[in-house]
Amino acid sequence: MDFSHKAIEKKWQKYWKENNVYKTTNNSEKKAYVLDMFPYPSGAGLHVGHIKGYTATDVYSRFKRMQGYDVLHPIGWDAFGLPAEQYALKTGNDPREFTLKNIENFKVQLHKMGFSYDYDKEVNTADPDYYKVTQWIFKQLYKKGLAENRDIDVNWCQELGTVLANDEIIEKDGLMVSERGEHPVVKKKMRQWVLKITDYADKLLNGLDQLDWPNSVKELQRNWIGKSEGCEINFKANDINIPVFTTRADTIFGATYIVLAPENELVLKLTAPEKLEEVKKYIDLTANKSEIERKDESRTKTGVFLGTYATNPLTSEQIQIWISDYVLNDYGSGAIMAVPAHDKRDWDFATKFNLPIRFVIQTKDESKAFVGEGIHINSDFLNDLDRVQALQVIHEYVEKNNLGKKKVNYKLRDWLFSRQRFYGEPFPVLYDKDNNIILVEDDDLPVTLPKTDYIKPTNTGESPLANVKDWVNVKINDKEYRRETNTMPQSAGSSWYFIAYILANSKNNLIDLTSDEAKKD
Repeated sequence: MDFSHKAIEKKWQKYWKENNVYKTTNNSEKKAYVLDMFPYPSGAGLHVGHIKGYTATDVYSRFKRMQGYDVLHPIGWDAFGLPAEQYALKTGNDPREFTLKNIENFKVQLHKMGFSYDYDKEVNTADPDYYKVTQWIFKQLYKKGLAENRDIDVNWCQELGTVLANDEIIEKDGLMVSERGEHPVVKKKMRQWVLKITDYADKLLNGLDQLDWPNSVKELQRNWIGKSEGCEINFKANDINIPVFTTRADTIFGATYIVLAPENELVLKLTAPEKLEEVKKYIDLTANKSEIERKDESRTKTGVFLGTYATNPLTSEQIQIWISDYVLNDYGSGAIMAVPAHDKRDWDFATKFNLPIRFVIQTKDESKAFVGEGIHINSDFLNDLDRVQALQVIHEYVEKNNLGKKKVNYKLRDWLFSRQRFYGEPFPVLYDKDNNIILVEDDDLPVTLPKTDYIKPTNTGESPLANVKDWVNVKINDKEYRRETNTMPQSAGSSWYFIAYILANSKNNLIDLTSDEAKKD
């Protein structure tokens, strides 16, 4: 007997689709939500990794249905962002049209696999009905003071024509390159939108205690957030104040020089005229070094003396000011007080450049940096105190004498939230002639992308949208405004898709988040 697998599969695939077999039911008190990470529809089709993951969730969904659960098992498309846009540019297509064609192909493949998705819940982050809500969410963040437009150090990729978040960068041969395409990336200061995730640093830390996760994973998260309690102390260089964050203010009597990150905005102000050329060359050399390389303690230290001096506020000693790539500008104040006797990196730097080394914690071996516990020596009023005692005394002294203040720092950085690309959610933001920010009214959402041939990156620091003048310039109530031309990152839409599935009554038809219906239990 002949058995045609293809015919049988087509028969049942047609039946499942026409009868909407996997539509989410609402008949039971028992509910199960089985969520997949939705795919980027940026290539020719699904890959084996998709099938591997989606098979596991499909098996579990079917299992829960057999147990009598109402199961929500949806699918959608993470359609905005670099992957889709780069693929479209590479193949010479409009990313909007090409993405829709890719989605149809992905759906055909998913149907053939027999996955039990409820396609009435389908969402697409690049659909205007979807990103209308993404724009509304951004407005709420801005109103709460959690979205901010400011000058920051960014990772700039000239080839991609956009800034990149840290998690979009990898290291190659000690240099920063883009994860997508491995193009060179350099540090550059630009005005960008950020989301102030650092406001939630303590909440994120405390929340880890409530998670049933492996301790190793939670420790990684703690280190990523990187909370450090210490003191910010002011070192003076003529009329310039250099704030220095340290967790070991008790070792300040052993601070024999200062090191600034090459990107620190004070560097050129502090540089002696005869050292300017050398300093600028070093800054350029550092620009595309990866953070991993810069933090590598095994490599030979490099740096440049600025030709100027700062005053140690506790000893009144004049100490040299240097720049070096082992100091990072996005942590603390981007400047350190170097205590080479009690920090290995500072020791390596001091021994290479013949800088003074002064021990202020008692040790029997002064042939290397001592980083252990001990009694303070050569430290004036801190002598004979242990670390805990000395820290308490020095923090009180610094604040009492207006030399600085106690401070908490985090390695966690605010979330870079703008891209200089065409294919992303437009910001619901206008600027008036004085550059004041005005939010687009809810009734005027979504702000949609214009129809244009200008979609290639400009490589100037501006989005391609800046070239579409009739879209950029708008008149409202006889007043002239210009639109924000940066777009949101891919993560803007994908950060809330698990909620979108719940709000979806039919394909990309979302319940208004502000409505009474959305607030029902």
